[in-house]
Amino acid sequence: MFTVIGDVVGSRALKDRARAQRAIMDALSSAAERIRPVQRLEPTFGDEIQGGFETVADATLATLLIQLELHRLAFPSQTDTDAGPRPELVVMRFGIGNGDVRVFELESQPIRQDGPGWHAAREAIDSLGKKSGARYVGPAGAGWPEPAAVNAFLVARDGLVDTLNHRQRRMLLSALHGQPQKAVAAREGISESAVSQAFARGVSAVRDAQDLFGKA
Repeated sequence: MFTVIGDVVGSRALKDRARAQRAIMDALSSAAERIRPVQRLEPTFGDEIQGGFETVADATLATLLIQLELHRLAFPSQTDTDAGPRPELVVMRFGIGNGDVRVFELESQPIRQDGPGWHAAREAIDSLGKKSGARYVGPAGAGWPEPAAVNAFLVARDGLVDTLNHRQRRMLLSALHGQPQKAVAAREGISESAVSQAFARGVSAVRDAQDLFGKA
């Protein structure tokens, strides 16, 4: 399967780690609603998460959904009626691997397991250093997905997301969940024309790139 390891960047600087952990759990639940993982998304040890997916497209999409949801929780729209305290922004880095996984105890939390799939994901996340983003490491000579092509997509995708403001990132999250522009406008409390302009300035490009990558 395609394994994913996520790690919080700069976790020691978080002022409220408990609230940050709750935000991460909410983000994992939201991502699992959009993509059904092969292996559940869950926190492991320290500030790490893990999960497994059937395809590399699902794995890359999961990394994007998780980060966008964490951003939305920190910067909600003005129409959000939940007046409770908001978590500070949690930024993550992700390693995606591909390979066999040996599960020793499925019902444990986290699942007790090992194998080349997890070793590859660990190598991928380590290649990022302390930077946010996502990288992929796969078996040498295995053909598609070709690591160089996957990583080129991830670098371009994440670079474009970095140019989006808070509202545009919320719009992108809604678009990835299949919400029409009319619903996005109502949620943001703005006109459909304003939403169309935001989509033209990068939101639709990320959504369409992710969709096309899934068809590769």
